[in-house]
Amino acid sequence: MVGRHVLTELLYIAAGLLIAAAVAGGAAWAYPLGGDVIWGCGVFAMVATVLMGIAPLRRAVALDRETR
Repeated sequence: MVGRHVLTELLYIAAGLLIAAAVAGGAAWAYPLGGDVIWGCGVFAMVATVLMGIAPLRRAVALDRETR
């Protein structure tokens, strides 16, 4: 079972990924000539979002283990 803290962190990561995809999609739609570059930056932002979420996720796992 996923603990409350882990679930919260996973939701934040998912929200960040959705927002990055929406911004990249909107920007690529608005400027189709630069779509490849825009999507490249969007993918980079999504990877960065996941990487930045790893440490808080590990802390959340430890916190949920403590509170069990």
